[in-house]
Order: sequence, then structure tokens, then C-alpha cells
Amino acid sequence: MLIGAVEAGGTKFVCGIGNEKGEILDRVSFPTEQPEKTLANVIAYFREKEVEAIGIGSFGPINIDPASPLYGYVTTTPKPGWGNYPFLPELRKVFDVPFGWDTDVNAAALGEATWGAAAGLDSCLYYTIGTGVGVGVYAEGKLVHGLVHPEGGHVLTRRHPADTYEGFCPYHGDCLEGMAAGPALEGRWKVKGSELAPEHPAWAMEAFYIGQAVSSAVLLMSPKRVILGGGVMHQEHLFPLIREEVRKNLNGYVSAEALLGGIDEYIVPPGLGDNAGLSGALALGLRALGAK
Repeated sequence: MLIGAVEAGGTKFVCGIGNEKGEILDRVSFPTEQPEKTLANVIAYFREKEVEAIGIGSFGPINIDPASPLYGYVTTTPKPGWGNYPFLPELRKVFDVPFGWDTDVNAAALGEATWGAAAGLDSCLYYTIGTGVGVGVYAEGKLVHGLVHPEGGHVLTRRHPADTYEGFCPYHGDCLEGMAAGPALEGRWKVKGSELAPEHPAWAMEAFYIGQAVSSAVLLMSPKRVILGGGVMHQEHLFPLIREEVRKNLNGYVSAEALLGGIDEYIVPPGLGDNAGLSGALALGLRALGAK
């Protein structure tokens, strides 16, 4: 069984082929450019692959309501050329197979729940913290959509007392994404986060913002595991700082051993590493095939 997978990110697309065991057998990546050029690359990759289904985890916001005439569209993204673009309909013109379609972070949450750090659990949250911030929610065995889909990267945050950075989000300024994504690190400190030493004060400030978001999510959705991925979280020294912020914020109120004594196993990096998004898209494709 061969399933196609597309991790459609705002910076790059990763396309791959996998099987029902979650094994990625082949992959290719290319920059996210104008939609026509980018989708031409996707089509060229899959045209001779004879896949039985294709799963797509896409940057957003996207329309994931199957009853909507705009199902499969990218909607209000600030990414040039992609606003209100019929991403899924364009691929359906070419490939007559079942499609799975969801946000890139919901896909990653599903991948981690199927084969990764949340395997065996019926709920988890997946944050990606990189060029932007996104949140995927897997609850009671299902991906959460609701009115549109979770957009936890744009929750409002309290400012760090020492922070004078205005935030870069074009919609909200100093929301979580505006204060904690990779461009915020660079905008605030004038160098990329990867160039900052582990002891730099940037990381305590970063943990302050991420810790707020995770604490609020724990209180609101009570996930059984929180997974933090994305380029910023390659800085592994962030994890203990974030765990301490969450512990401090919750102050013992949530009476669960995972938070009181096992937080190192509760707030974790992706078990699938950088494959979380592509593996999640593979899982979406498998679900679509099963629902055919």
C-alpha cells in the first residue's frame, strides 16, 4: 500500500510516499513559492507514483469544512499569492484518489498520536514554533476542528516585564506568534535564534511566552501530552525552562502526576522528530483511504 503525503509549510513543501506502517519510503522538498509553481512541483512528484490516497497537512488558515464550497482553500494567510487559493481543488483536477486535508499542525498531532510521542494516548497538543506558531489538537481520539480550526499561535499573551519588542504579527502584533516565533527572536535580538548562546536572556523570555501558552492550553483542554516542535524548539535547552514556567504558572492547581512529578515526560519534543508533519500527512491519507 502506497500513500502520498504533503507537508505544505509556509517556507517549504515536503512531499513523500509512505505505507500503512508509517514508514516514509521516499521524499522530496522544495521552496514554497507562488501557488501555481509550487503545485506544479507537487503534481510532477506524484504523477507517476500510483498512490492510493494523498494526505495534505497545510499551513493556514485553511477551509476544512467539507460542506463549504470553499473546502480545500487556503483562506486569510498573509503569504503572497496564497490567500483564497483553491489548493485542494487544483490537485483533485489531476489525481482521482481520496484526499486527507487538514492543518499542518493537526497533521503533526495525528502523526505523533499514531506513531510518535503520544502513541497509545487519546489526546495531545502539538505546537510548532518556527517561522510562525501553530497548534494541532487531538482530543478523545479525534482531530479538533470546530468553527474553523485551532489557531493557538495567535492567542494573546502577557508581556515579559523586560520586553520592549512590539511583535511582528500583521494581524495582532504581540500575540504568541508575534512574540515567540523565529522572526520575533531575530527582530528582538537582531540575530537568528540559532546564533544565540544557551545562556542568552532570549531563552528565558522565549520560555516565558511559550510557558504561558502551554499553561493556558493545559487548563483549557487538559491534554495527556504536550509536544513542542518546529525550528525554534531545536534549541533543546528551552525545554527545562518551559517546563519550569508551566510548573510556576499552574502552581500545583492541576492535580495530575504528569504535571506534579512527571513533567519531563509530559512536555516533550516530537517522537518523530522533523518527520512529524510528513508522517501526519501520511496518517491523514490513510484515514481518507479508510473512509472511501
